[in-house]
Amino acid sequence: MCGIVGYVGPKRAVDVVLEGLRRLEYRGYDSAGVAVVENATVDVERRAGKLSNLEKALSEREQMTGTTGIGHTRWATHGAPTDRNAHPHVDCTGKVAVVHNGTIENFAELRHALEVGGHQLHSETDTEAVAHMVEERYDGDLAAAVRSVCKELGGSFVLVVAHADHPDLVVGARRNLPLVAGVGEGENFLASDVTAFIGHTRNARVVDQDQIVELRSDSITVTDLEGTVVDGEQYHVDWDTDAAEKGGYEFFMLKEIEEQPAAVRETLAGRLDSKGLLRLDELALSDEDIRDLEQVVVVACGSSYHSAMVGKYAIERWTRIATSVEIASEFRYRDPVVNRRTLLVAVSQSGETADTLEALRHARQQRAWSLAVTNTVGSTVARESDAALYTRGGPEVAVASTKAVMTQMTAMYLVGLYLAQVRGTRDPDEVRAHLRDLQEIPHLIEETLSRMEVVRELARDLSSEERVLFIGRHVGYPMALEGALKLKELAYVSAEGFPAGEIKHGPIALVEQGTPVVVLAPRHALTSKLVTNVQELRARGARTIVVTTDGDDAMEPYADHLIRIPDTKSLLSPLLTMVPMQVFAAEFAKARGLDVDQPRNLAKSVTVE
Repeated sequence: MCGIVGYVGPKRAVDVVLEGLRRLEYRGYDSAGVAVVENATVDVERRAGKLSNLEKALSEREQMTGTTGIGHTRWATHGAPTDRNAHPHVDCTGKVAVVHNGTIENFAELRHALEVGGHQLHSETDTEAVAHMVEERYDGDLAAAVRSVCKELGGSFVLVVAHADHPDLVVGARRNLPLVAGVGEGENFLASDVTAFIGHTRNARVVDQDQIVELRSDSITVTDLEGTVVDGEQYHVDWDTDAAEKGGYEFFMLKEIEEQPAAVRETLAGRLDSKGLLRLDELALSDEDIRDLEQVVVVACGSSYHSAMVGKYAIERWTRIATSVEIASEFRYRDPVVNRRTLLVAVSQSGETADTLEALRHARQQRAWSLAVTNTVGSTVARESDAALYTRGGPEVAVASTKAVMTQMTAMYLVGLYLAQVRGTRDPDEVRAHLRDLQEIPHLIEETLSRMEVVRELARDLSSEERVLFIGRHVGYPMALEGALKLKELAYVSAEGFPAGEIKHGPIALVEQGTPVVVLAPRHALTSKLVTNVQELRARGARTIVVTTDGDDAMEPYADHLIRIPDTKSLLSPLLTMVPMQVFAAEFAKARGLDVDQPRNLAKSVTVE
């Protein structure tokens, strides 16, 4: 959600901070602000709306010249998106400036105590209370004041604090939500995401749970809440600024759709041993532990949930282990039954999704084994799991996920095959055959992408529609859900996905003359049943858009529009059927004049419950 940037170094801080905020725009936001330490003061500018509003305000005033600064893009939780509620927030003296991501759950009582004590708070936010609390506790040691404040805060948060008395210091703190330090030469950075500082350094340092980081131009010091210095894990980011730029595409999402073949290749790369069998070095469970598993539980949110659903089909098919897929935000509240013979798989592109992280922690408390499937090295979900399977998809900037879902599905297939290989439910030759099929997928995605002009034309033709339905069977059902979600996210259309066999149990009431219905019908044993479902829809006036496989003509007589994809094994077909769904949603939104990369009200990573 909110984007945070901190900088200490020789450059004009406002320039570095604004650059970082631009790179974090994909996270979703509705206001922005900066604070710069200079001449023993903290100079603050903030504006509601897009970053361009802040940049315009800065251009109309005296330049900020200080070399220490913090910045923020806010996704509103407490208080409307106004100038008054935008971050940074300051204390009564105007010397303390704070930016914040997350939710201070006990802010009402903290605010009341401050107001009783004579503090004047001017915003509706939970954040402003933190600035005044730092003011009360500050005695010359800013980090000590922040540590003291954090002990009183409830909820999940990242705080970054600047003080007028410290022109070469920014202090950060984190609980549950992401914060990473960028390690430069004569300059250092703090940010919600390495994307913010990737143009300056690709070396990063982890800031862990309930840790405080003191950022100076020549040092980064990390302590726990008691002030004890702790060692921090450092890592190198293996992509650069080019990977995070549009590269000539009109939207990041269009670029990321085209990057999917390469992303899947990266997910698969280096996974085979000399015998052509699967090797997952990241999976820390012993073979004996894997053989003892009695159930697999996958937790995820949003598009990751749909990739997890596809994984369920593969895991159960190949391993015969009972597998369930849970919406992470609901998982721990129903007192789930997990134990030492459970493998909990947490799927999250960012590795910081709050609900998924809490589900993971709940399962670990019950002694379940845990595996993170994530794109982000060093993320909280990865660090708190027994093992992490990195999808290696590279940066994904558009809010609507594309290559992240594609690589998550690929990773889930790998998990299923590895479990089957170790448990002996599939013999080595069969595992090799499935791996060969997977390795062919990037080429088939490229072929699918080359056929998408018909999908773009159809999307433009249908762009005035306010309702689109999606149906599928077996692994087509999760893709129906994903296709509907993409259209909702990008085009603000009432789009719904259903299992095709369920349409007679209510959803068919939505169909009237001309209602577009997207039918995901790759070659499958259930095709004949899907034909019956489509006939029922057409009898009620539906306009059918059928996605089917080369050489399969079963659906052709019942399609008003036919979209063909290359043939592959039916279990792997989501890796191809997803592509036209992505292109359709992006072109649909573009035809409606909407922002494809930053749809309204949405954030890239949901880091609060």
